[in-house]
Amino acid sequence: MGYDHGHDHTHRANKKALWLSFIITTTYMIIEAIGGFLTNSLALLSDAGHMLSDSVSLGVGVVAFIMGEKVANYSKTYGYKRFEILAALFNGVTLVLIALYICYEAYHRFMDPPEVASVGMLTIGIIGLLVNILVAWILMRQGDTEDNLNLRAAFLHVLGDLLGSVGAIVAALLIMFFHWGWADPLASVIVAILVLISGWRVARDSIHVLMEGTPKNIDLEEIVQTIQSTDDIEDIHDLHVWSITSGQNALSCHAVVTKNLTIKECQDLLKRVENQLREKGIGHVTIQLESSEHSHENTILCAEQKDEHHNHSH
Repeated sequence: MGYDHGHDHTHRANKKALWLSFIITTTYMIIEAIGGFLTNSLALLSDAGHMLSDSVSLGVGVVAFIMGEKVANYSKTYGYKRFEILAALFNGVTLVLIALYICYEAYHRFMDPPEVASVGMLTIGIIGLLVNILVAWILMRQGDTEDNLNLRAAFLHVLGDLLGSVGAIVAALLIMFFHWGWADPLASVIVAILVLISGWRVARDSIHVLMEGTPKNIDLEEIVQTIQSTDDIEDIHDLHVWSITSGQNALSCHAVVTKNLTIKECQDLLKRVENQLREKGIGHVTIQLESSEHSHENTILCAEQKDEHHNHSH
């Protein structure tokens, strides 16, 4: 199964990328928190708080990957792969809450800008920027930040942090040269808005998967075309396409065949359809073949409100 092998490979790479990032981020967060206490810089302490959320999100991501590897059992027939999506949802919501809290803090700082140890803030801001660039690079290079929701959530956390470091550096310079105390809260508000947007997107995408929504990279019209244009298939109904977890799509439907086929012909037909669907990004395919006199429905999507008889006859 080339498909599964490819999936396992990206899964391993994703987990490794998260582990590395988790270790680097957590180490730097501890350094930054100590630096914040020593320089008495609230900016650094709040940035360390942001790093903490990062490190929690990366940690949750690692746990999600480990949980996702647990084998399927009778109570969880798909295994624990959905745990990744729950982790992404948790991260998305956390990002939104952090963004709102940063705005709340910034409001108080606009009213009463505190004294900031700008040199210490600048130094640690620059180190923070380098650390974040390193972590972002690891996640980009090793992991699949495009299709894996869990990894994308962690990556967005790091990106938010990277921008936070840039903001802290700029604010520190403005405070050093112009004594503009308000530069600090302004930088944090800009970052908060970016964090809010990315958090909202991750949460929205996770909810879409949990609601069994059609995967974003799947064109349903095209899938229907593909199946219906196969020789010997007259029509399909009760079609469902959903994601088990990031990068693993599943499909089930009933297909009406044009004539009575032998078992061998049925298997060949299913194999043909499966191969075509695999090329379109669907790895798990379940198709129930039926003859035209047994077909109950005319609708492509599931119509459950017909009658009880229909449900029992499957």
